[in-house]
Amino acid sequence: MYRVVLKPSGLIYSVGPETDLLDAAADAGIAVPAACRNGVCEICEARLLAGSALNTRNQQTITVNERLMMCRTLALGDLELEINAVMAAGTNQPRKYQAKVVDVRSISHDVYRVELQLPRRRDLSFHAGQYLSVNLPNAEPCYFSIASSPSESNIELHIQASPDWVSAQKVIEALTSGNDVTVELPHGKACLAAAPEKPLLLVAAGTGFAQMKSLVDYLRTTSYGQPVRLYWGVRRHEDMYLRSLAQKWEQEWPPLTFLPVVGDDEDNDWAGHHDQLVRAVLASGVDWKNVEVHASGSPTMVYTLMDALIEAGLPEAAFFSDVLEYAPRA
Repeated sequence: MYRVVLKPSGLIYSVGPETDLLDAAADAGIAVPAACRNGVCEICEARLLAGSALNTRNQQTITVNERLMMCRTLALGDLELEINAVMAAGTNQPRKYQAKVVDVRSISHDVYRVELQLPRRRDLSFHAGQYLSVNLPNAEPCYFSIASSPSESNIELHIQASPDWVSAQKVIEALTSGNDVTVELPHGKACLAAAPEKPLLLVAAGTGFAQMKSLVDYLRTTSYGQPVRLYWGVRRHEDMYLRSLAQKWEQEWPPLTFLPVVGDDEDNDWAGHHDQLVRAVLASGVDWKNVEVHASGSPTMVYTLMDALIEAGLPEAAFFSDVLEYAPRA
């Protein structure tokens, strides 16, 4: 296997001697723009910065500073390519869109599944694990994790709207009004632009499961085969609104192990519950120096988990959560 480095994104993937550079990038979950897949459209064009490669159309060797089409190029060794169309994780610039509401349905006592259709979807790039804002007139933006993979044509959200949560109730009212809504995306740096090299540990509380769904759906389209442990913590059994989906993943996708954690207490602030979730994660027995952790939930849960895992030996750089960005500790 050869090593391919993409500049300026810094993304890295492996390719075998008989696999073209475009297919290998797709196997690694890297979104390289492509249309024709035979070199005619030239969308997957890159410049060779280091190494040598073979043009499969004319069997000519490609040398440094020459242009190549990734769909018809084989690596002859380790390569470094320049391709500006490939974005590093979390570097996409947010833009506002008018979204058509395709579907809103209740999937639990207080969670709604929302499906949005955006104009010119092929022109919108986001990474698995990012989030968006719903911008209503005369109101602060409301932020929700994107629950769908970047390869899906529509955008999926999971919105918790309990009766006493006024802002979420207003969002649901707007989504069911029959009118388009303004959304801004993508946001967030705790995301994946390529399949990671290490095993993954995914930890969600409540509707933090939406972010994990995006990550799992994305990874299932790649050749990722490292172990994935998914912990989903809720206060009550009925709060695990897509438990059957997580169980289906575990049955159909060999890398995944699903570990539900149910608090079964009546504390609406989840006091003590996040400790139960953290204890379950700590008991996983994984090698903390060789794992990547993605966490989604309340700041209290995320920081409690992060502190415990770092103390257990996890490198701080291997812990990812949007909480670290939008609710930094002083």
